[in-house]
Amino acid sequence: MQLWLKRLFVTFVSIVTLGLYVPPMQLHTDAEASNKEIEPSDENHNKQSMAVVFDQFDDASIYTSSIERDPIDQLIEQAKSQSLLKLGPKITKQIEADFTTDILPGIESVLETVLKDLPEEQINYLHITEDQVAGYGEKIFDVFNAQTGEDLIRFHVRRDIRPQEGYWFNFHYHMKQDKYESHHTIGEIYWSKDTPPKWMA
Repeated sequence: MQLWLKRLFVTFVSIVTLGLYVPPMQLHTDAEASNKEIEPSDENHNKQSMAVVFDQFDDASIYTSSIERDPIDQLIEQAKSQSLLKLGPKITKQIEADFTTDILPGIESVLETVLKDLPEEQINYLHITEDQVAGYGEKIFDVFNAQTGEDLIRFHVRRDIRPQEGYWFNFHYHMKQDKYESHHTIGEIYWSKDTPPKWMA
């Protein structure tokens, strides 16, 4: 085999194996040695090495695809993003720190507490609504069962105005168990004496 062809083959093998395997390269200086063909054992060795490398990639991809995220964690992430979307950039800019430290852990706790006792197959059908209510509506998001269409939990935020204090945001939720009648408080965040912007503004 020509010297340049041998070098090309070695380079190709190096690229294909992404540097995980570099076959030994023997440079021949005399013309007679450069015309010598690769021994069958060398070819087999290279093929086996490449097969091992590709097997490693296949195993890695199978391993990665087999890792599934916890559905409760996914719901918590969606709950945070939907809540911030509901508040809107103007309100979020002022209260995001308080929301993150005081309200979000409460939402997470409610989700974990309520969902941990549900059968796994039921949790897999739970989703968070993405239809936002702008203006002055209280709804942040609902956790619902996509199979039955029923809401399991409804998370709301209400604007309260207190004399001499100003505006507060009251975060709370309602449960299916009591037909959404009871008001379960998560926490409150003070706005100011000025009227807050509309939701999603």
